[in-house]
Amino acid sequence: MIDKPDLTGKVAIVTGGGKGIGKAIALGLAECRAQLVVAARTEADLVAVADEILSRGGEAVAKVTDLTQSDQIDELMETAVRSFGRVDILVNNAARSFLRPLLDFREDGFDKIFDTNVKGTFLLSRAAAKVMMQHGGGRIVNVTTVGAVRGGPMMGVYHASKAAVKMLTMCMATEWAPLNILVNAVGPGMTRTEFSRPIWSNPEIERTLTSRIPMGRLAEPEDIVGAVLFLCSDASKFITGQSIYVDGGMLANA
Repeated sequence: MIDKPDLTGKVAIVTGGGKGIGKAIALGLAECRAQLVVAARTEADLVAVADEILSRGGEAVAKVTDLTQSDQIDELMETAVRSFGRVDILVNNAARSFLRPLLDFREDGFDKIFDTNVKGTFLLSRAAAKVMMQHGGGRIVNVTTVGAVRGGPMMGVYHASKAAVKMLTMCMATEWAPLNILVNAVGPGMTRTEFSRPIWSNPEIERTLTSRIPMGRLAEPEDIVGAVLFLCSDASKFITGQSIYVDGGMLANA
């Protein structure tokens, strides 16, 4: 990646940081010399990412966290402050989804998605903001999706949750701007991760998706990192409440 911002001395938390987009973001922030707290539910994935950062000369701590448990959110913040003394950057990347039609969607599945994607994002962002305001401000980046602004089959509840996160981003940005806490969102298009494998692993579906993307391919996790780094850098110091869609032109082609 060219022209990486210098985030020396910044402490970043990345949720869902054990694989896919979250892992790519964590590694990208570490390359910019931020100190990392990587959080997710699967310990083995987290340890592998933290070890990779350490092997490259960075600083990282792995913390197993279930965002549906408020006590674990508190423990995550305590770990960050205890390890590095502050929190400057929060990337809310962790998410859940189930691929099925709305008519068949179970109530407990709906609750799991909204508890993680919306409530978890809110509770962790609020906890981070309380720490950030003690140190002059910070940056929060919420990972949403192009589905936050367009409908689609089989992913309706996930898309609805990310639309809620988009609105939450704007509301947090409005309230926390006086605290110098800037809150923005990055919305990937279809990205080749394990999370989305049930969709793109079908060759026919992949061809259909790719045909709608002017750049002619699905995104890779590394394609999402640049927008996140931009929003964590001084280059975006007067930007808040915005959503950047990293989709190869798909929304423009709608």
